[in-house]
Amino acid sequence: MVTIVELKPILLDTSRRWYAAYTKPCHEKRVADHLEIRNIELFLPLYLSSRRWNNGCKVVLERPLFPGYVFVHISPSERVGVLELSGVISIVGTTRQPTPLPDEDIERLRSGLHLVHAEPHPALTMGETVRIRRGPLQGMTGVVARQKNSFRVVLTVDLIMKSVAVEVCADNVEPVGKHEPRAIAAYAR
Repeated sequence: MVTIVELKPILLDTSRRWYAAYTKPCHEKRVADHLEIRNIELFLPLYLSSRRWNNGCKVVLERPLFPGYVFVHISPSERVGVLELSGVISIVGTTRQPTPLPDEDIERLRSGLHLVHAEPHPALTMGETVRIRRGPLQGMTGVVARQKNSFRVVLTVDLIMKSVAVEVCADNVEPVGKHEPRAIAAYAR
């Protein structure tokens, strides 16, 4: 008796998108380590922060630029593997499914953040929206903010309502009009 086995072609999963994994407080690096062990592509931007301990010692720490979030590049079938990790609370989205982030925005952040001085910035409610015309973050929109003597633009990932402030040359931005109430905002300090 001959058994006929139907061979199905192996399809490559091209449905990978960037998602924001929401983590427990201060668990971003631990989650990133677990994602690396599982060979899941991730993006955890960090910045350097100086702190002075109570005993007077000054230290420089690497802290997450988007506290509480790690970005993962996954297909829908890998979602459960991310959610099973200790420290992951959810993947940002609706109650029914996660909402992907714009691939272009994550790729711009990945390729350009290391070239500019970036630090977390609170999401604000008023200010002028600008588009970065030149440089590593070209094409991204944000809100003008001034901090001391430097010109800064606040970039927000709307889906997770987290913002970062980056230093840019004033000549490298162009106004795009006033923002909508739900978007990023800025102020001058």
